[in-house]
Amino acid sequence: MSERIGIIGGGIVGIALARALVRRGLGEVTVFEKEDRLAAHQTGHNSGVVHAGLYYKPGSLKAQLCVAGRDAIRDFCQEKGLPYREVGKLVVAVDESELAALADIEQRARANGVPDLVRIDDAAHLRSLEPHVAGVAAVHSPHTAVVDYAAITDAMADDVRAAGGAILLGEEVVAMQLEGAAVRVRTQLSEHVFDRVIACAGLHSDVVARLVGADPSPKILPFRGEYWSLNPDRNGLVTGMIYPVPDPRFPFLGVHFTRGVYNDIHVGPNAVPALAREGYRWLTVSPKDTWDSLRWPGAGALAKQHWRMGVDEISGSLLKPLYYRKARRFIPELRMSDLTAKTAAGVRAQAWGRDGALLDDFDVDQVGPVTLLRNAPSPAATSSMAIADYVIDRYVYAQA
Repeated sequence: MSERIGIIGGGIVGIALARALVRRGLGEVTVFEKEDRLAAHQTGHNSGVVHAGLYYKPGSLKAQLCVAGRDAIRDFCQEKGLPYREVGKLVVAVDESELAALADIEQRARANGVPDLVRIDDAAHLRSLEPHVAGVAAVHSPHTAVVDYAAITDAMADDVRAAGGAILLGEEVVAMQLEGAAVRVRTQLSEHVFDRVIACAGLHSDVVARLVGADPSPKILPFRGEYWSLNPDRNGLVTGMIYPVPDPRFPFLGVHFTRGVYNDIHVGPNAVPALAREGYRWLTVSPKDTWDSLRWPGAGALAKQHWRMGVDEISGSLLKPLYYRKARRFIPELRMSDLTAKTAAGVRAQAWGRDGALLDDFDVDQVGPVTLLRNAPSPAATSSMAIADYVIDRYVYAQA
């Protein structure tokens, strides 16, 4: 008898899981998405980068699944005729104080098998790749690409439906109950019984986990990332992607330049605490979400460790000259008027523990027949197909 499998979350990871399950013939699959469209949150609000694996600790899940996932995304785009552009990425050390951290990035990238990685130590070579960039050294990943993750999600969803899977939009899961070996799932519109459930709820992953009595930790702390658009008349300032050397103390990459899959250039994102799980603007405030974060046991430790960076990021969000100053470090010819408007923002679901530590790696939990993806930040979109295979093999059917 075919198993009944429910998936909570219609982002790229949830749909990749549904597709992997139906392609393997493992059961009757139903996806629940609370919004009226797929890819409505993290999947549809990111920079569209297919990461090559530069940053991640060798041997970590992020490193392993990013490497496998980038190839799967490339092959899928080729199969479906979706845009996939290898624009290349430069991680730039602006001055000598960043050389040690750049060397660490290079070491990680080589350990992770980033293809055709090149270390650059002279300005002439740098400017041959990015004519307007400033810096003393860089690592170049020529095969780092950009895609349209929302379009990829929709194409995956077409495969799910074609194989008989159901995708229910506008149905938010409000309750789950374990009934022996089965799981009863209730939305505001319907009720279902499944043999297995997989939750990929992103910004609400901790809320969904609590529905089945899972540990409240890790909790989700939402961080908003804001993007400025570059004046199209100045698109010549950027050839591909220009990234800073990231601060190893913080799980964000810093403000950078990305030429998108449709040839637009955006600058960002920053990383500011959002005042709601879906707080895409400062004016979007959820008192409940904010209070839940403030009273979390790890709040004091997190604030003590990162308050200076928090003040810096919030200041840059509120004051355009400060944001511009960060961007101009890499392109001295940039004018403040070149940043035309904040045209996009995303909210990252960052998991954090009771001790205030921000989780760096992907994290999966299991409660009986319910599998919970607790932390899936970047590069989750790149890794989505590999995450699907990993979750199925290691959790859903680990003892099959």
